Amino acid sequence: MKTEREKMLAGELYNPADPELSRGRRRCRKIVHQLNNTMTGTSEWRSAIDELIPNANDACLEPPFHCDYGTNIKLGKHFYSNYNCVILDVAEVKIGDNVMFAPNVQLYTATHPVDIQRRINEGVEYGLPITIGDNVWLGGGVVVCPGVSIGEGAVIGAGSVVTKDIPANVVAVGNPCRVIRTIDNTGAQS
Repeated sequence: MKTEREKMLAGELYNPADPELSRGRRRCRKIVHQLNNTMTGTSEWRSAIDELIPNANDACLEPPFHCDYGTNIKLGKHFYSNYNCVILDVAEVKIGDNVMFAPNVQLYTATHPVDIQRRINEGVEYGLPITIGDNVWLGGGVVVCPGVSIGEGAVIGAGSVVTKDIPANVVAVGNPCRVIRTIDNTGAQS
């Protein structure tokens, strides 16, 4: 029989009140508190990032930063997140190399059943993974919904709500987010 954590990571309905999951979120809150209450660039700040996110490489997380567990976030090299990033990582969040987040970016892997019985009475939820390719830039206030993949080299405009997959090397904007043009990566002025 699967643990609630195993169900969570498999995208199945799980009970978020499970003691193991509650301990994981409390651990995360302590580390996030340290991260958000130290000066950027200090050894304490770096230590908090490295403890929070396995293999954080050289990630730069501008405080405040918030997440559920941290352990389900996989970062590539040279990741930068500006102020007030929120990553609900009940499922895997995979972020490629050279990715930049403007302020107030939010990634939500967590979601809930729409029927009242399961959502309210049973209190179960589930998550779907998010994948962001290399060299992606998310503008200010972008929201990425559960189960979405964003292709390599994509640029998502400020305030967009990404509800469906976005292909590589495009500019996409809006709510819901949609592709408005392709990107010429030959070095020509855009």
